[in-house]
Amino acid sequence: MRCVVFGATGYLGARLVPALLSAGHDVRVMARTPAKLDQVPWREQVEVVEGDVTDGERVRRALDGQEVLYYLVHSLLRPDFVEFDARAASIVAEQAAQARLSRIVYVGGIIPAQQKLSEHLASREEVGRLLGESKIPTVELRAAAIIGAGSASFEMLRYLTERLPLMVTPRWLRTEVQPIAVRDVLYYLTKAAELPAEVSRAFDIGGPDTFTYTDMIRKYAAIAGLRRRIAIPVPVLTPRLSSHWVNLITPLPRALASSLMDSLENDVICTEHDIAEHIPDPAGGLTHYQDAVELALARLRDGELQTRWSRHGDDNSPSRPLLTDPVWAGGSLHERVCERHLHADAETVWRVFESIGAEHGWWCVEHIDRPRLLRLRADVPLPGRLWLELSVRDDSDGRCCYRQRVLFAPYGLAGEAFWSASGLFREVMLAGIARDITSALPYVPARSR
Repeated sequence: MRCVVFGATGYLGARLVPALLSAGHDVRVMARTPAKLDQVPWREQVEVVEGDVTDGERVRRALDGQEVLYYLVHSLLRPDFVEFDARAASIVAEQAAQARLSRIVYVGGIIPAQQKLSEHLASREEVGRLLGESKIPTVELRAAAIIGAGSASFEMLRYLTERLPLMVTPRWLRTEVQPIAVRDVLYYLTKAAELPAEVSRAFDIGGPDTFTYTDMIRKYAAIAGLRRRIAIPVPVLTPRLSSHWVNLITPLPRALASSLMDSLENDVICTEHDIAEHIPDPAGGLTHYQDAVELALARLRDGELQTRWSRHGDDNSPSRPLLTDPVWAGGSLHERVCERHLHADAETVWRVFESIGAEHGWWCVEHIDRPRLLRLRADVPLPGRLWLELSVRDDSDGRCCYRQRVLFAPYGLAGEAFWSASGLFREVMLAGIARDITSALPYVPARSR
């Protein structure tokens, strides 16, 4: 089918496009800033058009000749997001009707009955209603917290858990949540393109587990290998007041964190699973919360230690960070790199690498890519995980480039403080390792960053 994606640079959009391509669909994307897609691995497989959802003419051109519209636009970072999203949805609905699309697919939020909605959830509901008024068959997939690296809900959960070993738990942390893995959301999105025209309604989608937000935090801590988080109940502390300290301890933008916190006053659990009548559950069933979190954290556990995600798309897991994700996505991973150009061949330097574990007994070998890279992990108690990568490549004129890379994934505020305070020790330690490796070899002065 011919599918057009609005919001392709966002969290879900950037993950949906390759899923649609894998399913055999032709894909067009509309982006306000197409340059943001220059380095994604699927760039040459799609048609990219420039446009804004509030520009009716650009929207019309983007929809021309298409069958299915995926509307994944969300404007929480704007102070006027309620008005902006409503205006954009009205314009898109009008143009979709004129383009005679066969379907609109939209992701909203679970709407609890008999509760006053946050601005965020009320806006999500309004956008779904406006798109439905196009008279084009519209499927709205209503989800609660989406679990995957890069998801704003997941990243807030990550930072709150990792940086707060002691939590006060106001009433909103005891609301109920039914999270869903990002891969299951993408499964439903992809299958929704092929639903028959008579299916036009909202569906709740959620994973198989339901927790309070406090339970989600504690379970995340256990999965991530952190100490049990202690919770102290308090009678009063609204999400809006809580957003002030959340802004202090997380790198999420203030407007985004505040909107997400406001929504935590609402229970977001599925009231029906009617979607199964039209789209069967994924093979093997929906993803449990523990499995979804483990997938989101697999980047560090599997030794994929990019400070920003690779553009090459060697791993197509939607649970991991992507290049299009915000800089605060994926958790903290600090890096220190030093390179030296040595008057020796790479094979000679590699033989020195292989002895480093014996000489520095508090490192253990985690990965070897002989004769290019040796990764060691610190085998001592630290408030985080510390790696040392030693790599070498042949240069010109019989020389080689020796690269020494240190990475640290902190555990909470203690880990951040350790990285900041250990700068001098770290430099002395690294200089000693470099000296041991290169002492018998002539080299030119270091080039560091």
